[in-house]
Amino acid sequence: WFFAWIGLELNTLAIIPILAKHHHPRATEAATKYFIIQATASSLILFSSILNAWYTGTWDITQLSIKLATITLTIALTMKLGLAPMHFWLPEVMQGTTLSSALIIATWQKLPPMSLLLMTKHLPTPILLTLAITSTLIGGWSGLNQVHMRKILAFSSIAHLGWTVAILILSQKLALLSLMIYILMTTALFLILISHTTKTFKDMSQLWIKSPALSTSCMFILMAL
Repeated sequence: WFFAWIGLELNTLAIIPILAKHHHPRATEAATKYFIIQATASSLILFSSILNAWYTGTWDITQLSIKLATITLTIALTMKLGLAPMHFWLPEVMQGTTLSSALIIATWQKLPPMSLLLMTKHLPTPILLTLAITSTLIGGWSGLNQVHMRKILAFSSIAHLGWTVAILILSQKLALLSLMIYILMTTALFLILISHTTKTFKDMSQLWIKSPALSTSCMFILMAL
């Protein structure tokens, strides 16, 4: 558990300077929000491990036998992933950063907590299913009235990770496949947005004039997401 916790902390501390490198109030606010959420989640993981060790005498984070420790670990990992109802930070942080930083948050930063979620056994199925359904519904509904691409992709991330967690209950391999497909699609769309500095749907309407083929590809990727 200690090395897993250290890995999550290094992952968090590495992204903070990237988020705050642009000296702008919104970037600073996004970096601060991200740090607070991730630090809180890491503290919960630490608490879960210590609680399990106190009652069982083992430090194995993948075999939690205490119910409170299991629930605490589940909540901590969902906070790190941005699943509902602990999702409020994700759209705000992604909106306050650059497109390249938002790409890292939406893809690479999901891998460490999802890896722990895949490794951890005996997670409570009712809680995971509730989180999955809530995330899917909130992510889908909240993305409908957005015009900024980063917020749309943030809510897309919440919805997709909800589906991934729902699949995780049935099969870990299928959940991993779902996550990889989501990361590939999101990366492709972000690279298109970065290359043409597209931030809103209004900017996307001008993409058709510059490159019809790329605009068509972007449309299909958005439909896939």
